[in-house]
Amino acid sequence: MKEHVETVFRTVESSSAPAVSQIAASWRRSIERHGLHPGEKSAPDRLDAPELRQRRDRTGALLQIAAPKLDQLFGLVGQSGCAVVLTDADGIVLDQRCTNADEGEFQTWGLAVGADWSEAAVGTNGVGTCIAEQRNLIVHQSEHFLARNAGLSCMDAPIFGPDGHLAGALDVSSARSDQTEAFNRLIAAMVTQTARQIEIDAFRAAFSDSRIVFADKDATDSAMLLAVDGDDIVQGATRAARKAFGLNAFGRIAPLPASDLLGREDGPTGFEKAERAAVMRALTRAKGNVSEAARALGIGRATLYRRMKRLRIDGN
Repeated sequence: MKEHVETVFRTVESSSAPAVSQIAASWRRSIERHGLHPGEKSAPDRLDAPELRQRRDRTGALLQIAAPKLDQLFGLVGQSGCAVVLTDADGIVLDQRCTNADEGEFQTWGLAVGADWSEAAVGTNGVGTCIAEQRNLIVHQSEHFLARNAGLSCMDAPIFGPDGHLAGALDVSSARSDQTEAFNRLIAAMVTQTARQIEIDAFRAAFSDSRIVFADKDATDSAMLLAVDGDDIVQGATRAARKAFGLNAFGRIAPLPASDLLGREDGPTGFEKAERAAVMRALTRAKGNVSEAARALGIGRATLYRRMKRLRIDGN
């Protein structure tokens, strides 16, 4: 512990370290902005039951939408000694998955429902730093600010709501001492994919009466969706789509024609091209199974057949 504390202070005191290392920059925030000490030994604070209930209520439909995805992710990583955690935008743990055998250990670490894992509370960590920087990241063992957390490996991705605001963070944490950085990267990819799927499902739920269009843009690890009404007017956009198309970052979008964003002209370009591409991707992923593709697109099977006919997509 003493060695870790000395490393943190020595790194932060180096004038160039925060400029070249994001972890070092977070360590500096932990000390200078949040007034924390890396030798702090106490576990994270936990909300009482009424406060936690209020937090969960404020998330709206997110918890219900995310639950099946948390189950799926836990099914992939749970038996390797990992916990799956969902937090709100302040870093409060709202939901968690871990095996019964690992529950006691994670309770000791403070990875429990109601715990505050914000960067302001416990310094550099997967959840808190992911939220502070609004990016995917891995915090591996001694990269944590607190020496007491140096045995954890955390893989995190932010989750953005349909209005563009940060809604929370998805975390997979492991307390295994033999956890490798290569394994961390593998888990991190699954975390990112799951977080994006939660965003997509939440966006579809928020605009259930609209057509959901996969935007015709190249976006890595981003949910690029537009919600379009029956008159082809854009009603909503995910955070990534807002950024790509220069829309306001948060809140309601001023109504505008989808063709103005997607560049529809004569022929199958712009909007029609984007719609056709979305249908073709869904059919390809479903290996031609129209029912499965329709479910992935969030529409009925008959609706998809009508679209395929209009877009001249062969059912075979």
